[in-house]
Amino acid sequence: MKKLIIVFLVIAISSFASTLNNYSLDKNHARLGFSVVHFGISHIEGNFKNFSATLNSSKEDFTDAVIEMSADVKSISTEVEMRDNDLRSENWFNAEKYPDITFRSTSFRKTEGSNYDLSGDFKMCGVTKPVIFNATYNGKAANPHYNTTSVGFTITGKLNRSDFKLGGDPLMTGVSDEVELRSNVEFIVK
Repeated sequence: MKKLIIVFLVIAISSFASTLNNYSLDKNHARLGFSVVHFGISHIEGNFKNFSATLNSSKEDFTDAVIEMSADVKSISTEVEMRDNDLRSENWFNAEKYPDITFRSTSFRKTEGSNYDLSGDFKMCGVTKPVIFNATYNGKAANPHYNTTSVGFTITGKLNRSDFKLGGDPLMTGVSDEVELRSNVEFIVK
């Protein structure tokens, strides 16, 4: 009887492990970007050149997905060197003291069609706040480069930089408090 129970447990654990899909970021097909309004008249866009993300899910519809992201603050780029250096300084991100921006999901809830609410803890400048992003599942495809499957998502949302003590007063800096975030990512099955 003990042997039968052990065999059953091994089969159950093996079947669970085989259904959990661990995905890694395909860095060649990913972008983590942001946009802020400058002086109320134009959008200034930028991105983080170095970031990583993982996705783990055992369900086909990803409703149990756990997504984690980390961005290297020093890799911020708006394609204007003077502005990028200022953003890395103590005036804004203070990259020496707070080198990473992180996100860890707490839920991935399907809303309608291929749309989801991606909730989680967002940490920036040493402050952690709960946020909700919009996620659109763009589908999956066979990936001949890696001989595996890829899945794609577009993730969008907004946050107020003042909630994270990022930068100064919008009236003094000319930079809006609201920051729009947009990420297009492909994940590959490990």
